[in-house]
Amino acid sequence: MRLLKRHASGFVLALAGGGGRGLAHLGALKALEEGGLKPDAIVGTSIGALFGAMYALNPNAEDVRKRVFSFLASDVFRHIHLPSLHDRDAESDEDSWLTHLATVARQTILYARAMSDIAVADNKALTHVTNLFCAGGSFESARIPMYVTAVHYPSGESRLFSQGHLPQVLAASMAVPGVFDPVEIDDERYLDGGLASEVPAREARSVASPSQLVVAVNTGANPDPRHEPTNVFDMLDWAAQVRSLYLRRQQKVHVDVLIEPLVGNTQWRDFSNSDDEVGRGYEAAREKVPELRKRLGR
Repeated sequence: MRLLKRHASGFVLALAGGGGRGLAHLGALKALEEGGLKPDAIVGTSIGALFGAMYALNPNAEDVRKRVFSFLASDVFRHIHLPSLHDRDAESDEDSWLTHLATVARQTILYARAMSDIAVADNKALTHVTNLFCAGGSFESARIPMYVTAVHYPSGESRLFSQGHLPQVLAASMAVPGVFDPVEIDDERYLDGGLASEVPAREARSVASPSQLVVAVNTGANPDPRHEPTNVFDMLDWAAQVRSLYLRRQQKVHVDVLIEPLVGNTQWRDFSNSDDEVGRGYEAAREKVPELRKRLGR
């Protein structure tokens, strides 16, 4: 009620996880910046933490976008192979028997590792990316205070980092369980912050002052009503999306202004439509700029 009687003094920005869907954050940051709106602090989960940290270190949305797009067009990114237990491209009738054989062999190796280990890929790719984007940067050197979520393994306790080795903390926040190995920080292991807070609105509220708003960008997945699971792994993925959908709804009670780009049907490992995802984030945030400016008295 106090905020209804007087203008808020600023806002804390919560950036959700979502893999390729998180490219929408780049557009949202651009729209907020164009509206003269820069956050007092940023709380990020997974890829939202990565992009949030890049912006916190260098608060220029266009520079951040250019660096990300340059990386996505690089040989380094093209040689990062995110594992998949099924390959829809290999289902085409035009594929040769050799392609099918290679797919079966790849799946067999992944199934075998999935039965004997806790992940099908190590975290070297993650640490390489976070060091590439944030090397030389730290929590202390950020021009906007930065907070990052990660989940302790194996206790499952959620933690909010605001100090430590920034690239390592970001890698931990991005380490999808079952895909990447846990990341070690100070002799403890951590995984994807999205397990506990895909939209870190509650965490943003915990660091905000009573006079600050919480603004959240939700880039979570929605179950695709056009697609029914065809195997156990598809079914587990569907179940995870449903769980995530309801957990995000619970987080929304902590949000004052919610930005929701239309990216819910993009797969987390899909970075092929970068311009579209950024554009959706930009348009969704631009629609909210007048409301946010009004509540801030600007």
